[in-house]
Amino acid sequence: MPIKIPNDLPARATLEAEGVMVMREADAIRQDIRPLRIGLLNLMPNKIRTETQLARLLGATPLQVELTLVRITDHVSRNTPEEHIISFYRSWQEIQAERFDGFIVTGAPVETLPFEQVTYWDELRRIFDWTQTNVHGCFNVCWGAQAAVHHFHGMPK
Repeated sequence: MPIKIPNDLPARATLEAEGVMVMREADAIRQDIRPLRIGLLNLMPNKIRTETQLARLLGATPLQVELTLVRITDHVSRNTPEEHIISFYRSWQEIQAERFDGFIVTGAPVETLPFEQVTYWDELRRIFDWTQTNVHGCFNVCWGAQAAVHHFHGMPK
């Protein structure tokens, strides 16, 4: 089954060229099935590359997947154009009342900083807590996994 991503997301052209089935939003609405809702909190600097990589993996499933791109509410990305963030990402504050089948928290290039010095640490902790009630399963990658283990179990890096 295809992955449903925004029609204008740059990853769409890459995925289509690779033969990944990508569904248009209008087509997804007409289907009589509920897609698997996956949220992606993309903390990586090159958000376009990361969202393409993860959409490629999620698009390989036999299920219809709806990918929601999420950002830290007040964090300004320095490496991804602001217009891309505005067009395709929703802040965590915007989606916190929603429920997801799965949620992915990526790594971030802050591995040398103590967790408490990361500017968005407090919001990330709230997001981790939120995943316990609003998400069926959470997948934390790289630094995101270190942060989750530290938050939930107090384990240092």
